[in-house]
Amino acid sequence: MSATIFVFDIQLADADRNVYETLSLRVARHPSETNEYLLTRVLAYCLEYTEGVAFSNGGLSDPDAPAITVRDLTGALKTWIEIGSPDAARLHKAGKAAQRVAVYPHRQVNLLLAKLAGERIHRAEALMIYAIDPQFVTALSERLSKRMQLDLSVSEGHLYATVGAETVSGTVEIHRLGQPA
Repeated sequence: MSATIFVFDIQLADADRNVYETLSLRVARHPSETNEYLLTRVLAYCLEYTEGVAFSNGGLSDPDAPAITVRDLTGALKTWIEIGSPDAARLHKAGKAAQRVAVYPHRQVNLLLAKLAGERIHRAEALMIYAIDPQFVTALSERLSKRMQLDLSVSEGHLYATVGAETVSGTVEIHRLGQPA
């Protein structure tokens, strides 16, 4: 089976970072990917949106690359963004390759934190783990279509997504290794 292409037209209003953009994203979902994983990738892209952000060939086509990157104008890697539940060795490599590393788990964040606890990770104290409310992702998944118009607002760690006439909301919790969940 081949990948399914989704088109997201997003009005992003991130008051926490003062980012207001209109985004049009073409995102491929591999047959092995769940809708929740796909939406976590799209939400991570939006929450990390800045000049130089891009989906990479990470995943099945290039397993060594992160899912999303932020590069400066010279092409140097500034931010390495993982989706899912990467292992400690991958995050160790990411910490050496980029100034900043962020992880957006698409499932239970507590399992990821437990898996990484006590592991050797370069600059582990700087690793940021952003847990998007799974009920929020599920609610968006129920409204997913191949061409989706979405208004996404971020304010004080709360997400508000409007699809058609419906708005769903949730939170983003920030976790760091070595701190209580």
